[in-house]
Amino acid sequence: MENKLILRSRAFMEGERIPLQYTGRGEDVSPPLMMENIHPRAKSIAITMDDLDIPFIKCYNHWIIWNIPICNSIPEGIPFGKKIDVPFSAVQGLAYGKHGYRGPKPPRMIKNRHRYVFTAYVLDCMCELPAESKKKQWWRAVDGHILQQASLCGSFCNADQYSED
Repeated sequence: MENKLILRSRAFMEGERIPLQYTGRGEDVSPPLMMENIHPRAKSIAITMDDLDIPFIKCYNHWIIWNIPICNSIPEGIPFGKKIDVPFSAVQGLAYGKHGYRGPKPPRMIKNRHRYVFTAYVLDCMCELPAESKKKQWWRAVDGHILQQASLCGSFCNADQYSED
């Protein structure tokens, strides 16, 4: 039996507030992520980040990146772009209307806490999709290819977390 994939961040722990710099109210940079127990047959990694608390939308995608080479650490601040080459070669699909990480930033009038879940997927393949693809197309492409997945959930709240601009 394979070990369970573990996803962590040195920026925040499970269930904690996401620090300002990783939100749309701050620097809007992706947080550092670390993985443990990656399956030995892994060929690539994908990461998504979704808002779980948008009314009438089950899961609003803020980030999708795939074809990350096998590694235990994803540094903070992955640059914008369809295809990135630094710090590794990968493809960023369309999420939140952009090719890149878009951190928590609900409209200012929304005062309830939102949960944002980062999910790492370990795949037995590289994903041959155009960067214009969204999470729905990516899901279809990787059906049957996910070896492992793990999630890390943080929160953001306009009302009590950060001062107004």
